[in-house]
Amino acid sequence: MQNDNLKSYLNLHFIVFIWGFTAILGALITIDAENLVWFRMLLAGIFLAGFIVYKKQSFKISIQSFVKLIFVGLLIALHWIFFFKAIHVSNVSITLSIFSLGAFFASLLEPLFYGRKILWYEVFFGLIIIAGLGLILQVEIKYLTGVYYALASIILGVLFTLMNGKLIANHDSSVITFYEFGAGVFFISLYFLVQGKFDASFFTMSLNNWLLLLLLASVCTAYAFTASVKVMQKLTPYTVMLTTNLEPVYGIILAYFILGGKEKMSTEFYIGAIIIVITVILNGVFKHYQNKKEV
Repeated sequence: MQNDNLKSYLNLHFIVFIWGFTAILGALITIDAENLVWFRMLLAGIFLAGFIVYKKQSFKISIQSFVKLIFVGLLIALHWIFFFKAIHVSNVSITLSIFSLGAFFASLLEPLFYGRKILWYEVFFGLIIIAGLGLILQVEIKYLTGVYYALASIILGVLFTLMNGKLIANHDSSVITFYEFGAGVFFISLYFLVQGKFDASFFTMSLNNWLLLLLLASVCTAYAFTASVKVMQKLTPYTVMLTTNLEPVYGIILAYFILGGKEKMSTEFYIGAIIIVITVILNGVFKHYQNKKEV
């Protein structure tokens, strides 16, 4: 059992590392954010459909759940579009540092979804995170547009995560994601049809872009998702939460060494980023011990 837990923990770190690498791929793929997300959701949906068939799972869901999944799929599509736009107009480091605000937004929105009180320490840690963000923006103001896109992305990300938290209680996670990806492709396709973007040039890309898209859709999306679900069966939510908070750290380090150039930020940026990440981890530790006291 202990070896299984250790294996799951190492797998979780690998999955979080992959999630951090997603931003690098977003910077390397040289197509518009909307196109990128359309291809990502389409290809990942195909991979997930194959996985569901392989596992002999049912695609059947209720009409009520289907309607909810369509809406969540739209949120996911917008979340990823804003995410990749943020990377394209700023860089990976700025985008991922803003993503650390997710825990703060979750602390404010979760009570609305689950009917609990807002916890004072979550707000306190959130204010410290905002201070760290302020330090970043003070010296990296030229990336302000990217910050706006990243903020929009993370708020949408928190919203669909909270909604999925309720949906997953009654449905298999891979089936849920399959329908959400399908909905995302549908809505983006409608937008492209109105804009007249579906032409030969839309599907004409360099071999490098095609290979990176396949890597993004298969390893960083379909595989990482299914693997994360399996890992969560062995590890506590607390362990998963703390480890997931390392995603910005992995992503920023990868960006520094792989992309170089504009990814090399000021000293103040790294101080602000460290403040944000440490605060997010402390929030998780504090929440863990508060929950133990209440048991």
